[in-house]
Amino acid sequence: MDDLHGWGPALSAIQDRHAAALRMGGADRLARQASRGRLSARERLAALFDRGSFTELGQLMGATAEPPVNADGFVAGWGRVDGRPVLAGAEDVTVLGGSIGAGGSDKRFRLTQLAAQERVPLVALVEGAGHRVTDTGRPGRRPGDLGGLADLSGVVPLVCLVLGASAGHGALFAPLSDYVVMTSGASIFAAGPPLVRSATGEVVTKEELGGPEVAVGAGVVHDVVPDDTTAIARARRYLAHFPSSAEEPAPVRPGRDVGRRRVDVLRLIPPDPRRPYPITPVLAEVVDDGSLLVLQPGFGASIVTALAFFGGRSVAIVANDPSVRAGTIDADAAAKAARFLQVADAFGLPCVFLADNPGVAAGSAAERSGILRSAARLYAVQRRLRVPKLHVTLRKAFGFGSSVMAMNAFDGQTVTLAFPSITLGALPATSDAGAIADPDERAKVAREQAAASLHGAASLAYDAVIDPRDLRDALLSGLELSDARRRAAGPGTGILP
Repeated sequence: MDDLHGWGPALSAIQDRHAAALRMGGADRLARQASRGRLSARERLAALFDRGSFTELGQLMGATAEPPVNADGFVAGWGRVDGRPVLAGAEDVTVLGGSIGAGGSDKRFRLTQLAAQERVPLVALVEGAGHRVTDTGRPGRRPGDLGGLADLSGVVPLVCLVLGASAGHGALFAPLSDYVVMTSGASIFAAGPPLVRSATGEVVTKEELGGPEVAVGAGVVHDVVPDDTTAIARARRYLAHFPSSAEEPAPVRPGRDVGRRRVDVLRLIPPDPRRPYPITPVLAEVVDDGSLLVLQPGFGASIVTALAFFGGRSVAIVANDPSVRAGTIDADAAAKAARFLQVADAFGLPCVFLADNPGVAAGSAAERSGILRSAARLYAVQRRLRVPKLHVTLRKAFGFGSSVMAMNAFDGQTVTLAFPSITLGALPATSDAGAIADPDERAKVAREQAAASLHGAASLAYDAVIDPRDLRDALLSGLELSDARRRAAGPGTGILP
């Protein structure tokens, strides 16, 4: 007796199609991928999602081509990351080089459509050759995934992992994403070396064209990690700091280190404002234990941008790093911080500013880099923040360097704090730029600048002058005050590349 009630042939045929799709580009190509130390597209998605939670969409796209193109070179679907639904798509470099055919293009748009509709994050894992040259079907009007991505900006978190050579259309997912990680052997570019040679005559390698050094220096990617597994783990960790969409409040993470405690920062921050020190160990000491995630450290390094949990609350941190040119804010640092703040604001993360800088960069090179425009953009972004804003002046802040770090009167700060003996002013009085010829007058102005903590507190420019060891407690108190504002930010105007 037929237990399948006549369904046997149809079920067998479709099972064969599914099995073929799971074989991807075949054993030889998969072995070659593994020999490079890289996971396959399906292994990457399995690592991204909680075990057993992946549901594939469009697996049979490309099945009717002759010969079949398994999953049309793009494996896509949804699953759970730390229990929350997430959509993702992975280019399959073992199938026609991970190139984008008509079916894969439709699948990409379907992902953006679902992300917008269901309000869940979207992750792309890219390693592909861009549009498929052999896909020469009749041109027509088709939905575009890039438009879908632009519409998603600031609505749901967007993450891109560059896990091999990524060219053309597929590479555009990176600059349209909120967070981009690449592996050390990966590369990303608008056009690959063969096309560059054909179009311009330039002979260049993948690494020279868009390897990690180039991509980081251009600000295209945030972080470089050794391998696929580390990149995927970084994506999971990043998503833990964000709500599923801008319509939900920022997450709260319970843990053993969420309460108040004194912090050992006196040994980390020298009182002399002319002595450099790295800010990252200070941040690690102050936030919930083990929660600090520094983003884009290789670009605009005089400002550190980081995610962390503070009393269990997810927060965004923008901090000057005096170990890099004394914390001077250059165009790259300002651009990095401005975009980071836009992401934080879109998803309702409170923003903590730690200022310790001698101002914005000066000089002909700085002006040619557009420092005025970049610094003004950072100022405008911090001014327009809808989320709680907390400011601390650690040692010094001069000129526009104080304004871009949210040390402005009547600027919507929840709390504005200062360490003892901070130094403020338009310019350091002790520098030649101060243009004070009289030594006595210069000494007087220097004393006034160095007494900014007391004068600021006396005039309510600062809510309080705190013992540096109380930094964590003071910020926690400010965050507690702003808890009534802890709600969904709501979609904003989008985050520009």
